[in-house]
Amino acid sequence: MRPRTAPPRALAGAAALALAATACSGGGETADEAAGTLVIWADPERTDVLAPFAEEFGQANGVQVDVQSLPVDDIQGDFVTAHEAGSGPDILVGAHDWIGNLVQNGSIDPVQLPGDAQERFDPGAIDAVTYQGRLYGVPYAMESLMLLRNTELAPDAPATMEELVETGTALKDDGDVEEALGVQVSQTGDPFHLQPLYTSAGGYLFGTDDEGDPDPSDLGVGTPESVEAMEKIAELGEEGEGVLKRSIDSDNVGSLFERGQTPYFITGPWSLAAVKDAEVDYAISPVPGFEGMNEARPFLGAQSFFVASGGENKVLAEEFIVNNVAQPELATALYEADPRPPALVEVFEAAEADDPDLAAMMEAAEDAEPMPVIPEMSAIWDPFGKAQAAVIGGEDPEQAVASAEKAISEQIG
Repeated sequence: MRPRTAPPRALAGAAALALAATACSGGGETADEAAGTLVIWADPERTDVLAPFAEEFGQANGVQVDVQSLPVDDIQGDFVTAHEAGSGPDILVGAHDWIGNLVQNGSIDPVQLPGDAQERFDPGAIDAVTYQGRLYGVPYAMESLMLLRNTELAPDAPATMEELVETGTALKDDGDVEEALGVQVSQTGDPFHLQPLYTSAGGYLFGTDDEGDPDPSDLGVGTPESVEAMEKIAELGEEGEGVLKRSIDSDNVGSLFERGQTPYFITGPWSLAAVKDAEVDYAISPVPGFEGMNEARPFLGAQSFFVASGGENKVLAEEFIVNNVAQPELATALYEADPRPPALVEVFEAAEADDPDLAAMMEAAEDAEPMPVIPEMSAIWDPFGKAQAAVIGGEDPEQAVASAEKAISEQIG
């Protein structure tokens, strides 16, 4: 996420959602003026859902609650900048993998869930928001990569990546599709979307310490395992099977599947609405691994609520999160607005009865592992992505991995 230099509260003010009779109109109030206001920062898709819950909480507690909408690509960086300037919100809504950076900057506090409330959440979601043995967020939704399959083109789920390639390539050779597989690579690579293939082939990003947490001193990039994994990925690249292509990126991969021009699409829950609108007959299954190798392990993500350490109303902020996010009403509303698997088990089970996709998504995420929240993870994306793109384009895997390892190690220090 890229930080901005303008004061975030001023940026968000124009989009602020005033939820009480005395709601602020411009969003540019000083810290003293904001003392009587509980401020929540969320992306546009979440703000409307939060509105009635925030209003009810405000009325019950005699406080003005102001939900402010920020672009999803800006919100983390703006939050850190605002925290440093002493003008941030009380509550932040965002991805669990922000935690390491936010803790390093001292901008969020641990959260206490009362009694056995933690047991009501999916264990994977709780693991995702736990850092250095402490709970730093209350999760409301989970997400992981899955394989979408056009059932008219490919009736059966592939058991292995080799089977997928064989079916997709045959359809392409027959002129039925343009591409054997839709997965975004781009000119700069995509470690997130290629993680299932990388892990199936034996690669890893960070090892783990004695507590099971990611260990930044054990960098997997540059190891023999990472080279072997990249060699396997190279076999699917432009000078191999031609299944992975740098020309397929986030701008065109969705439309390929929606137009019926690829039988397979490696993506997440965020793509389902467009696929349904396109009236594609689809099925969901796990991303397959390579034959005779490891299971494909995509990243598991959790969307969460965080308590800002510099907020004016930290007690109320934690009370709002515990009294709402840990209860089924808000979790259900958030799911209905954006159908990703709910982190609250009771909400998931209730939604599953009417949405068969949920069970399929959870099955696809069975081998997923929480994305590392350590700050050092930010050093991975650019160098490793470029190495992947280079290998897919035909460059030597050992050299590409060595270059990535050097760049990542220099950033980590």
